[in-house]
Amino acid sequence: MQTSLNIKEPGLNVFPLGVERYVVNGGGLTGVQILPDDEIEIINDEGNQICEITVFNKDGKSELGILNLKESKNSSEIKKILFNKNETSLQALYQLKKRNLDIEKSKSAILFDKDTVAKETIKLKSKDKCYCIISAPGNAMLVHEQNPSTDLTVLVKRAEKKRDKEFSVIPDPVYDPSGEIDIKRTTADAYQVKEGDYIQVITPTGRQCSDFVAFDTAKLDKGQENGLDWQTTRTFMGHTFPGPGLFSKFYDVDHEPLIEVIRDTVGIHDTFNLACTSKYYEDAGYFGHANCSDNLNESMEKFGVQKKRGWHAINLFFNTSAGGQNSVLSDESYARPGDYVIFKALKDLTCGTTACPSDIDSCNGWNPTDIFVRTYDKKKEFTKSFGFRMKTDSENKLTRNTGFYERTSKLTRNYVDARGFWLPNDYTKHGVINEYTACREKAVVIDLSSLRKFEIIGPDAEELMNYTLTRNVKKLSVGQIVYSAMCYENGMMFDDGTLLRLSETGFRWVCGDEYAGEWLKEQAKKKNYKVIIKNSTDQINNISLQGPNSRKILEKFIFTPPTQPTISELQWFRFTICRADNLKGIPLIVSRTGYTGELGFEIWCHPDHAPEVWDKVMEAGKDEGLIPAGFGALDLLRIEAGLILFGNEFDGQQDPFEAGIGFSVPLKTKTDDFIGKEKLINRKENPQKKLVGLELIGKEKANHGDCVHIGRAQVGIVTSACLSPTLNKNIALCRIDVGHSEIGTDVEVGKIDGHQKRIPAKIVGFPHFDPQKTRVRS
Repeated sequence: MQTSLNIKEPGLNVFPLGVERYVVNGGGLTGVQILPDDEIEIINDEGNQICEITVFNKDGKSELGILNLKESKNSSEIKKILFNKNETSLQALYQLKKRNLDIEKSKSAILFDKDTVAKETIKLKSKDKCYCIISAPGNAMLVHEQNPSTDLTVLVKRAEKKRDKEFSVIPDPVYDPSGEIDIKRTTADAYQVKEGDYIQVITPTGRQCSDFVAFDTAKLDKGQENGLDWQTTRTFMGHTFPGPGLFSKFYDVDHEPLIEVIRDTVGIHDTFNLACTSKYYEDAGYFGHANCSDNLNESMEKFGVQKKRGWHAINLFFNTSAGGQNSVLSDESYARPGDYVIFKALKDLTCGTTACPSDIDSCNGWNPTDIFVRTYDKKKEFTKSFGFRMKTDSENKLTRNTGFYERTSKLTRNYVDARGFWLPNDYTKHGVINEYTACREKAVVIDLSSLRKFEIIGPDAEELMNYTLTRNVKKLSVGQIVYSAMCYENGMMFDDGTLLRLSETGFRWVCGDEYAGEWLKEQAKKKNYKVIIKNSTDQINNISLQGPNSRKILEKFIFTPPTQPTISELQWFRFTICRADNLKGIPLIVSRTGYTGELGFEIWCHPDHAPEVWDKVMEAGKDEGLIPAGFGALDLLRIEAGLILFGNEFDGQQDPFEAGIGFSVPLKTKTDDFIGKEKLINRKENPQKKLVGLELIGKEKANHGDCVHIGRAQVGIVTSACLSPTLNKNIALCRIDVGHSEIGTDVEVGKIDGHQKRIPAKIVGFPHFDPQKTRVRS
């Protein structure tokens, strides 16, 4: 394999000069300003997806002819999507309002059809300036079907390339801003906002750092300069040391919160250091160099703030990390063009923002650029979310709510970001231990909608899944489910999940990693398989109903047709296509699967039906001890049951044997080739590590990453651990050298530096709880 001779740099536009990319999410839309002679390429990412497009001319009239399009009758999906009130719709509505464009009188054209193959493209060229709304409409997918609306990619090739300027993006506002400030490179500006207002700090070109400071205006008016304080913030946020990233709130020295972080599209920022100072440049030999501290001194002076040699600031978009020997390292920013952070002011604030002038190191990509600030009135509302990218060249996605959020948000405010979805960690009236106990003794319902779902359809669907999974898919009957690992060519496991066989030529892969869909596409292309892979994550939400009473609860409201197994007939790792209440009820799939070690089921539905499904489950379970449970309780349950988790038991550097799921690699019975097979044969014959159970002395639990020793030598590492309420034991999962993996072996878990403090432990079998799995099979 030939290695590229070009350095891959972060934060840069991945397309040639003058080419812009926009993603139209399945079921959504996006608006794009088009100029004369611009070329538009619309790519049907996964196939079978229509595109509806509306064009407004420079006078605000609907004019499809600018793009040589003709009106399609009965094409009104754009109007429906616009009033969904999601953020992309609000942005498009704002642009329509700003330009006085009347969507009600507009005409639309339809591109592509339901038979369009994946990656098919349509190219258009603009005759004049226009504003386009491009949508990827689709009906709500029935849960047992495999026809989700999917994404379109739009590439705009600009006729006029602005070579004299950096590629920059300022995202469209969602609402009317109350203020906008363009902070020129190497400068700073100061401004005031009212309590409840929002502050959006944008890096238009990416890779540009910006220091943010804030003071309580009321205190400032009294001569008290109480600004953001690192140490107070770290203390209340429960962090012993500073670290890369933003805290959810930032406090002043009076222990009062000043700002709340509402949105962050980057994730890596600096909370270690002062804003850059004159001393930093002087020590490097650059005397008189512009610096953020002096720039803040000059801009904040108009509000009566005293000058400082160095400012305590949030260094937005500054990429720092903790190195060895307690050092701080920095490199180029992760920020891409248009990335931003949104703060909410918790008091009337006096703020300062800089466009960092450093050009002597890599923090600004060696080229300082502008920063753009927007402020919004408190009457507007932004959802709390954080950005993530599936791959380094993927578009940013923001954390979103599931269909069940409408119900769970009334029961808890404690949510965790589960790979791009907000899911409850625990519930206010119950708490982790009560939720855990209810699962072991009665029943719980858990929102697991963050699981990724992919539809695999076509004559070669079975061949593809048999080639990409370690399990023998050809043994799978319609209505059956199998748990499997997904490995790289080197045998290392990067994902696990369950595969549902919906038909002879249709499968659904349910997993944790969104990249799994890309992996399947890559392998299908390599093997020339006739297969369609479509992402259905946004069309399917799911809750897990777990516990001894789970079957009894489902039997109260699940209707199954004669061709499907009833709830009482449903066997382990099988599913039934059913409805709620009766033949005309909500379409559902119920699978006998779970992640708790208990008798349990998962209920799959469309997000639009999620609130009603939640209500039906809770109503049916009110006399059976049913309560909601979150991720905190789920983690206890899965550790006891010996169930593995990405980031703990595997992270792409362990094979399935080392991750503790060797049963998912049937090397003796699966004769067909699959990815990583030869490597896995060799690794099984020459094992180095093994996953084992530990029981620790005492009640000080181990933590993920704790070292495990025999004498001086480290022989293993703790992957997961908990104090088991049911077993009343201190337990852990541990990856250990095979030479020391025999049950009964005495080891020690190292604390502090791994040597000064040791907790005696013994290797035991796992699962710790119900090792024969009698409960899940009951």
